[in-house]
Amino acid sequence: MAAGGSTQQRRREMAAASAAAISGAGRCRLSKIGATRRPPPARVRVAVRLRPFVDGTAGASDPPCVRGMDSCSLEIANWRNHQETLKYQFDAFYGERSTQQDIYAGSVQPILRHLLEGQNASVLAYGPTGAGKTHTMLGSPEQPGVIPRALMDLLQLTREEGAEGRPWALSVTMSYLEIYQEKVLDLLDPASGDLVIREDCRGNILIPGLSQKPISSFADFERHFLPASRNRTVGATRLNQRSSRSHAVLLVKVDQRERLAPFRQREGKLYLIDLAGSEDNRRTGNKGLRLKESGAINTSLFVLGKVVDALNQGLPRVPYRDSKLTRLLQDSLGGSAHSILIANIAPERRFYLDTVSALNFAARSKEVINRPFTNESLQPHEAKRARGPEEEEIGSPEPMAAPASASQKLSPLQKLSSMDPAMLERLLSLDRLLASQGSQGAPLLSTPKRERMVLMKTVEEKDLEIERLKTKQKELEAKMLAQKAEEKENHCPTMLRPLSHRTVTGAKPLKKAVVMPLQLIQEQAASPNAEIHILKNKGRKRKLESLDALEPEEKAEDCWELQISPELLAHGRQKILDLLNEGSARDLRSLQRIGPKKAQLIVGWRELHGPFSQVEDLERVEGITGKQMESFLKANILGLAAGQRCGAS
Repeated sequence: MAAGGSTQQRRREMAAASAAAISGAGRCRLSKIGATRRPPPARVRVAVRLRPFVDGTAGASDPPCVRGMDSCSLEIANWRNHQETLKYQFDAFYGERSTQQDIYAGSVQPILRHLLEGQNASVLAYGPTGAGKTHTMLGSPEQPGVIPRALMDLLQLTREEGAEGRPWALSVTMSYLEIYQEKVLDLLDPASGDLVIREDCRGNILIPGLSQKPISSFADFERHFLPASRNRTVGATRLNQRSSRSHAVLLVKVDQRERLAPFRQREGKLYLIDLAGSEDNRRTGNKGLRLKESGAINTSLFVLGKVVDALNQGLPRVPYRDSKLTRLLQDSLGGSAHSILIANIAPERRFYLDTVSALNFAARSKEVINRPFTNESLQPHEAKRARGPEEEEIGSPEPMAAPASASQKLSPLQKLSSMDPAMLERLLSLDRLLASQGSQGAPLLSTPKRERMVLMKTVEEKDLEIERLKTKQKELEAKMLAQKAEEKENHCPTMLRPLSHRTVTGAKPLKKAVVMPLQLIQEQAASPNAEIHILKNKGRKRKLESLDALEPEEKAEDCWELQISPELLAHGRQKILDLLNEGSARDLRSLQRIGPKKAQLIVGWRELHGPFSQVEDLERVEGITGKQMESFLKANILGLAAGQRCGAS
């Protein structure tokens, strides 16, 4: 910052504004601690800044296309009807004569108090290229922007809130990155390469490997920020000699640690984002690398518009992951941050379409609802580190020995066997020390009320569990005594024997269901000594088993045997032979495996060569192979024999 009268005056103004912010932050912090309910949802606040004409080009030939109506509304000419205007209403409107201090004090400074409450906040500068986004965020040595003013006030707040005697100890760290052609680059460490964006189990967005620099004063911030700003990618176009070719994000973390019990920890994050402007390549004249950069910028801003539309419409899926920019802004849009969007627009008519597009995006963004909450957690290890030397001496592993007598009255704390071993050892050591000094019934009096109630509740639960186990043990003993008395009365005492090793035996044969004609069942009932033979097929093997037999005899297909009485077998073969010699084609079709075609072949062969002398002569018929003959005999002989037997019965 430049030295001089203007610099001193600006610093005095900042100090006065910081004092007001400090008092407001203190009141908010106290009210926040007293309240236990979750803070209400917060809408994204939108402010519009209209930059002045560049190089004094305003005149009668080029009147402005935007005009402010009051501190919250503006109007722009309707390109479809020049007699009409389009009116927009926002949270704040800053005209051409507004200063950097006006924008910072009116829109940005009020959200800094949320960082001391453990909540997140973000400031986004949006608009077309050449509209003044970087000037709004960075400014100049004479007119500093949002980033230097916010850091100066935030560091002043943390120094006063974290001073000695205050309940909280505060520390501030900073990180600076850019998103260039969908690559996340660390500006504090340019050699780190492309970084990845992750999300932890609590839904917080983080970047592993991103540099974090601790800062305690504004001089520390300038020492890290100014060299990193020179690493940002910029380029010259027709509209801007130093056009930002990437999205820059400054991340400031405020860590708070409570100095006294219960040793809470809070973390608040401030995102200061300078978005690259949307570009019309016909007017910027981008070619080659500049054209590729412009395509990446416009794509990420298009996804940003899709995210805003999805949030406003309540869609089930919000496309945060479609771009690195929207992934990083997940907390700022629809997340857990207090967000401020500063839309920068230009007054020239040649920027009319870009201005209308920026105003429409800002109007949609103010409908987005965020749900900020306090990022607070407990740190048990901090309690151990904050203990004084006297407590460490009391809780040492070698306490004063206490007399070990059976009649000594023990504290209820000695029954907490399920607690952490280290904590239990410390409590028992303190209990023995108090008992040795003659203290009766006071081991729990110095414990805080909440912890004491928790300990007493745990003791009661353990006592109830012990009583329940004792009752169960008595019931089991009574049951065993009753069982022994019953055994003595019956004169059949039993002894509990140890479990023997389980012996593995062969698998039992499976039971088989057999379907047979009713006549065979009746005949079996009439003559129980008769044997009935059944043909079974299993897989590629067939079994011929007897109902009285225990183990079936298994034969392969190539060694087929029919174990049946010779009389029935001969009768079946004779009946088949009679059908072959005397039956018509229709009679032959009643046999198994004989269809219309084979029946006609058998009748034709019989007319030419005469009757068959035996059943095996069927192989001589043209079209009947030996394998088919074998299957024919298997299918028909036993069936005809069984049918003859049923007919006789």
